[in-house]
Amino acid sequence: MTDWVTIASLATAGTTVVLAAATLSSVRAASRAASAAERSLQVGLRPVLLNSRLADREEKVFWADDHWAVVRGGHGYADVVNGNIYLAISVRNVGTGLAVLQGWDVHAERRNADDEHTPASQHRRMIRDLYIPAHDVGYWHAAIRDPADPRYAGVAAAIKERRGFTVEVLYSDHDGGQSSIIRFIMRPRGDEAGGSDWITGTGRHWNLDRPDPRSATYA
Repeated sequence: MTDWVTIASLATAGTTVVLAAATLSSVRAASRAASAAERSLQVGLRPVLLNSRLADREEKVFWADDHWAVVRGGHGYADVVNGNIYLAISVRNVGTGLAVLQGWDVHAERRNADDEHTPASQHRRMIRDLYIPAHDVGYWHAAIRDPADPRYAGVAAAIKERRGFTVEVLYSDHDGGQSSIIRFIMRPRGDEAGGSDWITGTGRHWNLDRPDPRSATYA
């Protein structure tokens, strides 16, 4: 005799399994679509800073104590005036999103590719809001005025002796996400004593809240 109750139960169970599989597949597809949409949105907001080009316009830079300088494209500024260290770099945003400068650090020597960046939590906060529009030029600037500052003596000596040194800049998109650190190398332009004009170059770039592209493996 046919056991219709058992058959109905098995049919119901089979249908449930099929529906569960279909639902799981649909959820996975929706998740992939959402992730792709999020990545596309982030790409549209992502700033990418580099040193500016030699042909880029000059930038007038003012500090809070009324010190000022003109920084040419592809150049930086470093000087010790009345005991104060003044630093500036002309930068270009080659990304598609607005860059917001968040912090910085400086090292008295030229750091190489094997040297890790200063942790973001230890970067000095910017005291002014500096924004670099997408596909445009702007500048980063800072000052060290306290001789007791742990960075002061080494950086002041590097500037006076016309030795290369390192600047790291922490920045994000305008929502505060996609944080990155870029490392600039400041090289003296010529050997003249007391010169404030420096040539800049980009050393390394780190993503802080997404995978590092250098860690990717390829078949």
